[in-house]
Amino acid sequence: MTDASPPRRRRAGGRAAHAERAGHAAIDQMPWRQPINPDRPTEPLDEDGVQAIHKGAMRILSELGIEILNPEAVAILKQAGCKVDGENVRFDEDFVMEMIGHAPADFTITPRNPAHQVTLGGRHMAFVNVSSPPNAWDLERGKRPGDFETFREFMKLTQYFNCIHVAGGYPVEPIDIHASERHLDCGYEKLVLTDKVIHAYSLGAERVEDVIEMVRLAGGLAQDAFDASPHMYTNINSVSPLKHDYPMLDGAMRCARRGQAVVVTPFTLAGAMAPVTMSGAVALSLAEGLSALALLQYIRPGCPVAIGTFTSNVDMKSGAPAFGTPEYMRATQMTGQLARFYGLPLRSSGVCAANVPDGQAMWETSNSLWAAVQSGSNLVYHAAGWLEGGLIASPEKFVMDCEVLQMIQRYCDEQVWATGPDDIAFDAIKEVGAGGHFFGCQHTQERYANAFYAPIASDWRNFEAWQMAGSLWTAERAHRIFKAILAEYQPPPMDDTHHGALYDFVQRRKAEGGAPTDF
Repeated sequence: MTDASPPRRRRAGGRAAHAERAGHAAIDQMPWRQPINPDRPTEPLDEDGVQAIHKGAMRILSELGIEILNPEAVAILKQAGCKVDGENVRFDEDFVMEMIGHAPADFTITPRNPAHQVTLGGRHMAFVNVSSPPNAWDLERGKRPGDFETFREFMKLTQYFNCIHVAGGYPVEPIDIHASERHLDCGYEKLVLTDKVIHAYSLGAERVEDVIEMVRLAGGLAQDAFDASPHMYTNINSVSPLKHDYPMLDGAMRCARRGQAVVVTPFTLAGAMAPVTMSGAVALSLAEGLSALALLQYIRPGCPVAIGTFTSNVDMKSGAPAFGTPEYMRATQMTGQLARFYGLPLRSSGVCAANVPDGQAMWETSNSLWAAVQSGSNLVYHAAGWLEGGLIASPEKFVMDCEVLQMIQRYCDEQVWATGPDDIAFDAIKEVGAGGHFFGCQHTQERYANAFYAPIASDWRNFEAWQMAGSLWTAERAHRIFKAILAEYQPPPMDDTHHGALYDFVQRRKAEGGAPTDF
């Protein structure tokens, strides 16, 4: 977006455009829907274990406290009766539990296209694109710092894939846009190139307030209508161990007061920023998360919030973060148990430590994603495109991850385990009889087109057929899909009046200097 560019009329896109191009789309993907997790959660802790971690978190809060680096938050918590000593705030268990009791067990977030509304809580799952890497990597251009055009490419992928439900943070940080204006240009492109739920970074009052206003204008909502229900969200992190910084809490409080959703996700690496034991790391993570959620519920009881988990471990030989490990999976499951104990929606992530989209990348990410399913996660961050522990975003990895996400979505489809008379298929078995085959029977002919999951990037041919087709490895196939998607991408429709109001606001804020920076 340049200062001179006028509002652009948007042609029809998204699902409608894909349907119009049926038969020659880049991929034949599954339709948009939010998966409902049908399985009982995996619960490694017994009742005593849940209580032990809960009591550990409460003891951390009451005896050690949290360093709150936001004076307004400290004053509010002091008014609420918490024990304050400078920036250290200690929380009684009764206060925390009373405040958490106000939080809704589930809520919906409605973007400018209501058809892409998502529900967080219960058995609902929503997958989020990769968010916040400073670098990008692909097979053509290699590793490089993030730029605005690459950011736009990832936003197109985010809109195109139906298995991605939320356009989270910047999929790659566009460092060629000055920090004072980055949130304006990126927020504009997110709202125009996608019509899904978007996120605001809590990195200063101006950035949060600007994005809140941009979301409101893009949806054509009056102030009261916007404040009445969530239309966007922010995600904040603690500074582990035992700290919350100024801008994160500032943004969270601003969103809560406006009725917008807040996800609080401590980033605790066992052995570095948290105890080496997973129970200790989870207890510390919960203490940090619950302290911020209690603050928000005191400010606006009933405001929509979720607790996040980003508890993993480090490589004790090098100190490097590790993801998709057995410890990561168990920590996610354990946090899921505690989230249900507190009655809160849960956020987790699909992550890996691999540097390129290879086998390590996929087994670690698959472990992370299945841990999200097993834990009962409702919002799954970084579900597509993450590499190098969050330092790289890759379009090939994005496509490969969407294959896994589609498989999870199909796994959650009750059609797979339906047990009606047609599903038991006695008549078909009788028709085929002993020693026959089912390829040609009527039962198969009526169902074969949608009977099984159809891959978008996997190659199920035998070796010779694969070789004759060019011997493409998975990342190479994913790269071709990525380029084909960009070639056919169409932005979703947007009301011209709403678009004009959004554009004018962005231009005015840029003329005013955008957000203040330290440089």
